[in-house]
Amino acid sequence: MEAGRTIGDIVILEPEQGTAGSSGVRVAPDSISPDAARKSLEGAGYAVLAYGFWGFVPVYWKLIANVPAMQTVAHRVGWSVLALIPLLIATKKIPDLVVTLKAKTRLLFLFVTATLLSLNWLAFIWAVTNNAVLDSSLGYFMNPLVNVAFGRIFLKEHLRPAQLAAVALALAGVVALTVQAGKVPWLSIFLAVTFSAYGLLRKMAPVEPLVGLSVETLLMLPFAVGYLIWTQMTGALEFFKNWSQDVLVALAGPVTTLPLLWFAAAGKRLQYSTLGFFQYISPTCQFLLAVFMYHEVFTRGHLYAFVCIWIALGIYLTDSLMEARRARSISK
Repeated sequence: MEAGRTIGDIVILEPEQGTAGSSGVRVAPDSISPDAARKSLEGAGYAVLAYGFWGFVPVYWKLIANVPAMQTVAHRVGWSVLALIPLLIATKKIPDLVVTLKAKTRLLFLFVTATLLSLNWLAFIWAVTNNAVLDSSLGYFMNPLVNVAFGRIFLKEHLRPAQLAAVALALAGVVALTVQAGKVPWLSIFLAVTFSAYGLLRKMAPVEPLVGLSVETLLMLPFAVGYLIWTQMTGALEFFKNWSQDVLVALAGPVTTLPLLWFAAAGKRLQYSTLGFFQYISPTCQFLLAVFMYHEVFTRGHLYAFVCIWIALGIYLTDSLMEARRARSISK
């Protein structure tokens, strides 16, 4: 028997505390069987694949940087649909897809989440192709702390003192960057807020991950196709001009769906608290790419902001570990 949690687009399956074995003996939460150890190792591998891929994906978007960001997002939607259809068939999820498409409330939720996801994609691709990978990295470092703030504001979740301190410290970092740069880091804030809002709404929508993503892309497909047709009619479409670029653009489908599948596989094998550690691989890789590969300007304001946010994340993770340990000790 497994208990499920949902985070963002992924359903996290966790073993129930003290599950019974075939002999009827209750197994302590800290007892790790060979099968559980193997699953944890597999889960860690999938998590590294997913977050590592997301961390280095700016390299891919840089390769098609001369394609306007709006066109890239439209292509991403279209090619993702083509990549998802075989997966839906292979996993026998077509009936679930049809049921979801007929549910008006779910469709409304998924239309909003699809819009948020598309806006997040657009902002991220624009950041990469306009030499602002550092800003995108900052945004995704901020994301878990925005999640905490959203949980308090919208779900009325109680925040522990350490969580409040982490959010306050992250806010101080953003303020420091704003003061030093003379402008608000809107791009970083937009990326963090849109992705957190997406995760919040997807958590509220009772839809299986693969089906949810498929419905979201299908809902955006008419807009994507319509936009590509319009750009073709106006002569602005950056497609059918260079076959090597066209192949790279078509890869937007698997580039989008593969890491999501790896993430889902990791979520099924790892506890939520463990999976949380891996999410910082992605913005860390983006940060390293921005500074050492793309040589983006790293100002004193960036230093203040990143130091504050890294300390805040350290406080947040330490508090989460201590809380998880306390919960385990109570359950014994």
